[in-house]
Amino acid sequence: MASLLFLAGNIALAETSRPGLLTRTFSRDYLVKYLGINAYTVYDGVKTYQVSQIRAQASPNDMEVLAEKLKQQPKEMNKETFGIAKDKNIIYVHLESAHQFLIDYKLKDENGVEHEVMPFVNSLYHSQSSFSFDNVYHQVSAGKTSDAETLLENSLFGLNQGSLFSQLGGKNTFNAAPAIFDQKLGYTTAAFHGNAGNFWNRNETYKRFGYQHFFDSSYYSLNDKNSFQYGLHDKPFFQQSVKYLEHMQQPFYAKFLAVSNHYPFSELPEAEKGFPKVDIGDSTIDGYFATANYTDTAIREFFDYIKASGLYENSMIVLYGDHYGISDSRIDATKELFGKDDWTTFDTIQAQKVPLIIHLPGQEKGTINHTYGGQIDVLPTLLHLVGYDSNDLMLLGHDLLSPNREQLVAFRNGDFVTGDYSYHKGDVYDNQTGALLNFSQPEILEEAKEVKKKVEEQLNISDQINNGDLLRFYYDSGLSPVKVEEINYKNSIKNLNGIEKKLGDQSTSVFSKNNQQSTEDLYKTKTFKEYTTEKND
Repeated sequence: MASLLFLAGNIALAETSRPGLLTRTFSRDYLVKYLGINAYTVYDGVKTYQVSQIRAQASPNDMEVLAEKLKQQPKEMNKETFGIAKDKNIIYVHLESAHQFLIDYKLKDENGVEHEVMPFVNSLYHSQSSFSFDNVYHQVSAGKTSDAETLLENSLFGLNQGSLFSQLGGKNTFNAAPAIFDQKLGYTTAAFHGNAGNFWNRNETYKRFGYQHFFDSSYYSLNDKNSFQYGLHDKPFFQQSVKYLEHMQQPFYAKFLAVSNHYPFSELPEAEKGFPKVDIGDSTIDGYFATANYTDTAIREFFDYIKASGLYENSMIVLYGDHYGISDSRIDATKELFGKDDWTTFDTIQAQKVPLIIHLPGQEKGTINHTYGGQIDVLPTLLHLVGYDSNDLMLLGHDLLSPNREQLVAFRNGDFVTGDYSYHKGDVYDNQTGALLNFSQPEILEEAKEVKKKVEEQLNISDQINNGDLLRFYYDSGLSPVKVEEINYKNSIKNLNGIEKKLGDQSTSVFSKNNQQSTEDLYKTKTFKEYTTEKND
């Protein structure tokens, strides 16, 4: 009893000093710091016991039942786009805390002058070489960025409470994108992130996902000027990543997690300051557009390198927003920025949209697609673009480019959006007008009840798979269990160099194709102040 009281007391103190610590569990180091080692040991023991009990009760029959359900929902594809990105490199660019409303948004300064917040991302969004989406929603819960990664790379939801990465990432079997691209398509796989590898338990989860290489903050040069609490700023992050990217054998699957546009949106180096801030009475929002602009420039510089190094024409670059940047409790303060007198529940639902741009150089079938979808739909979409049929995989999402797909976006809390209306806590809103339909069209409530059953089933299937670790019983995918014990991220660059030497003239890395010369000098970067001076000269 005394130990339980001690644990309860420590938890209360920890939640006071670090709100959301236990619900999000993004780092064991943080838990130990705020709980204390003794309280953490008790807490971790309880959580481990709970997880192991559910896992022990799961059986192959549970997996068979769920697999049969998903077989009744085949992943239809678009015949015109299936395989058009075959053998292309896949480059994921993570847009931290990016709302869809950043696309094409122009911020007026105090003098009434308009400043385009993300001009380069906008150019990609409108490019004929891009499949862009304006009705894609984030579907994350407490796991935030890690939930987005779960959705994008597994086509499964995160957990109802806490982070799947932190709670199950180091234990479960996954049919994740890195393993699929490696085992089925012969890709080299790597993740790049200028923060500590144990944040969100990535160093363990990525192994289970099948990432062969992970370049965390230990591979980068961080100091007080080029980094902040969430890691290396975006410009030096992309620039320093090049010396590792250039050694990857092609085709490769590479994910870049940029962080500068992270709450509280104020931590930019002095030389990068200058883009207008807003002044709406909330300091945590005032810098949001400035940090988004900084990220936009960093991405443009990265694209310039991709082109100069010869990677561009042989790559498909996917830019995605992970989750909201301005929370529901604060977003009402932004209404004046969008010319609104009031901020409604429907407006808040719309603010959960995030950018999704699939940029494929050389093709001109690109368009802005208005289909309603979520992050859970990205993996089947990408697999079909590279010519891989996803129907043998346990994916809950559907190809965003399929003309016959059901337009349904499920949220972790049970709310949802269809192609016609948005459902929130029993209320139904028209997607075109934002009008509440409960009274004018009461029959819509009955329809919504049936859709909600589908949503609950989708969430339930995901929870059963994750909590019971059911994919260890699933063999139809043809994927072999990842040999986690053979993966050592401390040796990533050493291993890549070894592969180059072993392959010799057959090596397909950028470094090898550049006559064994580094391409780092092709990367050009400048500060905001340098760009401004150059523009004014």
